[in-house]
Amino acid sequence: MSGAPMESQKRISVVVPVYCEEAVIEQTYDELTRVLRDLPAYRYELIFVDDGSSDGTGAILRRLAGADPCAKLIRFSRNFGHQVAITAGIRRARGDAVVTIDADLQDPPSLIPRMVALWEAGNQVVFARREEREGETWFKRATAALFYRLLDRLAGIRIPRNTGDFRLIDRRVANELNRMGEHNRFLRGLVSWVGFQQVAIGYVRNPRRAGETKYPLRKMIRFSWDGIISFSDKPLRAALDLGFLAIAVSFGVLAYGLYQHWTGHTVRGWTSTMVTILFLGGVQLFTLGVIGEYLSRMQDEIKGRPLYVVTEEINLERDT
Repeated sequence: MSGAPMESQKRISVVVPVYCEEAVIEQTYDELTRVLRDLPAYRYELIFVDDGSSDGTGAILRRLAGADPCAKLIRFSRNFGHQVAITAGIRRARGDAVVTIDADLQDPPSLIPRMVALWEAGNQVVFARREEREGETWFKRATAALFYRLLDRLAGIRIPRNTGDFRLIDRRVANELNRMGEHNRFLRGLVSWVGFQQVAIGYVRNPRRAGETKYPLRKMIRFSWDGIISFSDKPLRAALDLGFLAIAVSFGVLAYGLYQHWTGHTVRGWTSTMVTILFLGGVQLFTLGVIGEYLSRMQDEIKGRPLYVVTEEINLERDT
């Protein structure tokens, strides 16, 4: 029994953002290749996006791409960030479906066939939901849970909890994402925003095979802030509310001072004055900071700079 002609086969694109993963990247390539070759009804391409790695990751990926035409490489001129790397891979992907997965093997490639089956059943987005997080500290689990609850309350759209960037998206969804030119990208929010038929698939997230996390606490806080600012104007509204609260407190302090004066008591002044000054100063600085964050993002968009700069490509089809 002969297989389907190559030109009629659907193609699966797998996008892998990579940053300093020389200890694990070959194993990632091997596992992804094995899983995709076990899907004989589909052609596939592996798109590795090297996000400015400073170790031997780039050399390994060049060697892999040189030996396997299905392995494709995009190398950035410097580190532009995880979300931008995924964006670059989706833009260059040519598959009927696009899978995004991290390079550290915490997300199991063995889940991809189940994702493909759900996609073939009519779902246009299949996202992986973490039911357990092996190898992660209680602090990281607690802060992740807090972030998802906070995002639920602040964002104007429903973003599934306990999901990362391990998902399959249909070609139509990929095309819609490619139309979005915003610089500060929060992809799990953008995928939720575009809509379409979406379904979850549960899995146990593995501990890292090698290397160390590229998302320490500082980056996680920044990433969380990006998600909130990108999909909510509630921080601006909170700043306005704080302004009204500060005004109310100031009037309260004024009324207290007048009451003390009318009843003949000496107004000592130091404590109330300092508290008022510090409170108002804090509110003003917080408000200016929130407004500045939104203005900074507007400036990024107005500049019109590209999201990333590519220094090398291997095995990639040229855009027409």
